Amino acid sequence: MRIWVDADACPSAIKDILYRAAERAQVALTLVANKALATPRSAFIRTIQVEKGFDVADNRIAREVAPGDLVVTADIPLAAAVIANGAQALNPRGELYSHENIRERLAMRNFMEELRSAGVDTGGPAPLDSADRQAFANQLDRLITARGRSPGAR
Repeated sequence: MRIWVDADACPSAIKDILYRAAERAQVALTLVANKALATPRSAFIRTIQVEKGFDVADNRIAREVAPGDLVVTADIPLAAAVIANGAQALNPRGELYSHENIRERLAMRNFMEELRSAGVDTGGPAPLDSADRQAFANQLDRLITARGRSPGAR
């Protein structure tokens, strides 16, 4: 399992959780962003800086993700692509996207986008709070622990 992070919009608190988890579990963590990132020095953490542009980081992750990998993203279309590639997708609030719920999330995203393009102020997501951070950390821990029990885990 490799953990990929759609890092441009990933909250710092979530990155910190990921850094600690990568070290503790000795799992490869790759952050993909269109700007330089400061990360802790670690044999398990690397960054990939891509050129600026719409969905450039997302496209890089979608191309490189492998079955069994985990992608941390709030981007619903990227999560759908990841799931289609046999990997898992987890949002920064701890929700694990799946074949069962991704279609509904895409439909809601598209609906909200239509409302915004029609001039409706839909607001934005609530700020990340401690319950969100805890939900993310718990789900991440479950996924990493499951990796250790699965045959052929890397």
